[in-house]
Amino acid sequence: MLCPQVTLLLAVCLTATIPPVAATGYTMVKTFAGSTFFNDWQFYNNYDNLTNGDAIFVSSSVAASSHLAYIDPSTNHAIIKVDNTSTVPYNQKRNTVRISTNDNFSVGSVWTVDMLHVPYGCSVWPAWWSQAPAWPTGGEIDTFEGVNMVTNNQMGLHTLAGCKQVSQVQSSTLINSTDCSYLTNSNEGCITTNPSTASYGAGFAQAGGGMFVKEFAETGISIWFFSRANIPSVLSSNSSTIDTSTLGTPVGNWPAAGCNIDTFFAPQNLILDITLCGDFAGPANIFAETCPGTCYNDYVVGNGSNYATAYFEIASVNVFSETGTNTIVAGNSASALGFSLSTLASWLGVIGCIWLFLA
Repeated sequence: MLCPQVTLLLAVCLTATIPPVAATGYTMVKTFAGSTFFNDWQFYNNYDNLTNGDAIFVSSSVAASSHLAYIDPSTNHAIIKVDNTSTVPYNQKRNTVRISTNDNFSVGSVWTVDMLHVPYGCSVWPAWWSQAPAWPTGGEIDTFEGVNMVTNNQMGLHTLAGCKQVSQVQSSTLINSTDCSYLTNSNEGCITTNPSTASYGAGFAQAGGGMFVKEFAETGISIWFFSRANIPSVLSSNSSTIDTSTLGTPVGNWPAAGCNIDTFFAPQNLILDITLCGDFAGPANIFAETCPGTCYNDYVVGNGSNYATAYFEIASVNVFSETGTNTIVAGNSASALGFSLSTLASWLGVIGCIWLFLA
C-alpha cells in the first residue's frame, strides 16, 4: 500500500498529464475594431507574387494616404478597398491591400468577423482566411472567398496530402471537393459552397451584411454564416463569451476524423486581401462564367470605375480562446511548432512532479 504522500504525489502527476475536456465555451482574448482596427496587422507591401494577381499590395503608409485602408469617421468601421480612382496603363498593376495579423492563433480558437460589405465585381478576388506561416505545412482555412460576379461564398481547407473531408455535419449540401491536399487538382482544396446568395456580393450588401464564425478546434473546423437579420444575440451583442454549441449546425464542417487537426494545422495568421484576376479569377474559362471580356485588359487597365464595389466594410474582428486558455501565439514561437500554452503547462507539471518525487 502506498503511503499518503506518494498517493497524493501520483494524483497530482496524473492530473497534470490528463488533457482538459474539450469545451465549446470560448472567451474573447483580442478584438480589432474602431480607431485601432489596423493596429497589429502587417501590410504585405509587394506586388501579388502569391497568386499571380494583377495587383500591388501597398504599404500601410500608401494605403492610408491613398484611402485604401482607413476608418470611416461616420461609422467607425474599417474600409479596405481596391484603388478605383487611378488610371492604370497597360502592363501595370492596380493598387490594393493585403493585411495579416502579427499574431498567430492556435487550435482552441474561434474567430468572428462582422462585415457590412464585401468586395465583388469582374476581376475581383477577395478573401477572409487564415494560414500557417510555413504553408502548406500548417494548413490554410478559407472562411470567405469568391471571384468575379459569383453569388455564393465558398469555404475550404488547403493542406499537405492526407487530409480529407468526411462525415461532415453541416447545413450545406454543395460540396465541391473533399480532398484538401494542395497537390490535388491544382490546389483546389476541400471546398463547400454556401447555398445562400446573401453570403457574397450584391446579395450580401443588400441584406445588410452579416457575420462569419470560424471554430478551429481539436474535433475539427466549422464555419457558420449569419445574415444580418439572423445574427444570434450572443454575437450581435459583442459578448465577451460564446458557446458554439448554441449556434446551430454550421454551414461548413471538416471533422478531425478525416483530417487530424494536430497533424495538418499549426497556429494561423488571420488575413484579409483583395487581389485582381490571378490564378482563380483570371483564367478565361472561370472569368467567362460570370463576366464578359478579358479580365486584365477590360477591367484592371483603365480608370478604375469598375471597382466601385470592390471593398470590405468591417465593424469588428474578434478572437476567442477556449475558456481558461489563451491561444494567441506571437510570431513563430514554440507554439507555432504545435505547442499550446495548456500543453506546455501540462509538461511543466509533469516535470515538476518527477523532480519532487526524486527529491
